[in-house]
Amino acid sequence: MRSLLKPAVLAFALPALLTSCATGPNGGAKTSSPSIEQGSAINWTNVPTQTIAADGVEFAYRELGKHHGGTPVVLLVHLAAVLDNWDPRIVDGLAAKHHVIAFDNRGIGASSGAPSNSMEQMANDAITFIKAKGFEQVDLFGFSLGGMIAQEIVLKQPQLVRKMILAGTGPAGGEGISGVAGVTFYDMLRGFFTAQDPKQFLFFTRTPSGIEAGKAFLARLQERSQDRDKKITVRAFMAQLESLRTWGHKAPADLSLVKHPVLVVNGDDDRMVPTKNSYDLARRLPNSSLIIYPDSAHGAVFQFHADFVPKALEFLAR
Repeated sequence: MRSLLKPAVLAFALPALLTSCATGPNGGAKTSSPSIEQGSAINWTNVPTQTIAADGVEFAYRELGKHHGGTPVVLLVHLAAVLDNWDPRIVDGLAAKHHVIAFDNRGIGASSGAPSNSMEQMANDAITFIKAKGFEQVDLFGFSLGGMIAQEIVLKQPQLVRKMILAGTGPAGGEGISGVAGVTFYDMLRGFFTAQDPKQFLFFTRTPSGIEAGKAFLARLQERSQDRDKKITVRAFMAQLESLRTWGHKAPADLSLVKHPVLVVNGDDDRMVPTKNSYDLARRLPNSSLIIYPDSAHGAVFQFHADFVPKALEFLAR
């Protein structure tokens, strides 16, 4: 029965999950710039999408704040997400002080290649992109799945990383991580039958403030109207779910080896990657600090962006 349910859920509910990262009227990613009026500021809603080739992959990426110099901040995004799933308030907030780069990993969005089904390979691909950009050291901001990739990167190549922000994520073998697919499919169905984006359920609480924060977040994701990314494919989505299942059953890593400064952030009621995992990360990472936002869930950094961005900037500036 369960084997029959999964294809049915995908067929009916996956389009809703991808609503907030749907392509524009031309149906696909373009390397051309959005039309920008002369004198307009470049920000996350209009920054051009670029590509760079490395190890047989054309990586799609966007970058802001290059003129700041210093250590670049590389963004690692969540399950089923592409470039357009980053909250403009967070990216623009960080780019006000830092060089910020977001990219589609191999086989995701407009990047070429076959999608990976392991955190380890996703980390290798991210390292390939970072080195192709010529960066000797970076700060990592990993949200959800991206936070797991960030952990693999720092364990593989600690010299490549200066600091990390880990939001809505957990360690290998963490509680509930192997069950992310079940939570995701359930909320995809909830979204389908209520004509809502599943992220309203996956990322936010069902309290009045959580519901309103979800609506505001989803509206912000639509602020970019041109040069939108390609949506994730079902193949890539299923590969990512497999990586989460495997990661959830993986033996815990020795995080005491990670001496880097780390900021761990989550909401107090995360259903996707249970909040207990954030406490566990903060306890096991020897140079970490922890922020838990009230009345919030997996997308706490989006709900509390006005508070989170200054705290992230302060952390990066230390």
